[in-house]
Amino acid sequence: MQYNRAPIFSRSSLLRSFAAVPLALAATLAAAQPDPSGFPLEAVGYLNEELPRMEAAIAARDRSFFHGATARVVQFSERWGFKAQANPDLAKYPMCTEAVMDYAVVGMCKLNPSGDVCEPGLAPRFEANVQRCRELAARK
Repeated sequence: MQYNRAPIFSRSSLLRSFAAVPLALAATLAAAQPDPSGFPLEAVGYLNEELPRMEAAIAARDRSFFHGATARVVQFSERWGFKAQANPDLAKYPMCTEAVMDYAVVGMCKLNPSGDVCEPGLAPRFEANVQRCRELAARK
């Protein structure tokens, strides 16, 4: 008997993972969150570490990279409590929170530009947010 198995990783599973992030974050209220004023600098450090790894995965056509990338996004966002009400002080840094949340999706779209979540303005908006977050971090 032959079974049809769904792929281990699909665009829809990535979307479900990102859709679950706000719910998971809302359920997780960190006891001691870092000082919000340090968020832009730490977000830039996170992106500076992740982006070259993402580009290497794209060049290697390594879709499995995005499983770990998604998990790291969740860990980073849980630490800071954004995309939840746990840390409303981060609301003044939307360019940084959006850049962190969008980076894995942008990478997947580079692998498969015709994907369901690949909006034409996603990559340029991501790049603009990364740049604005870097500028903000440089001022802090």
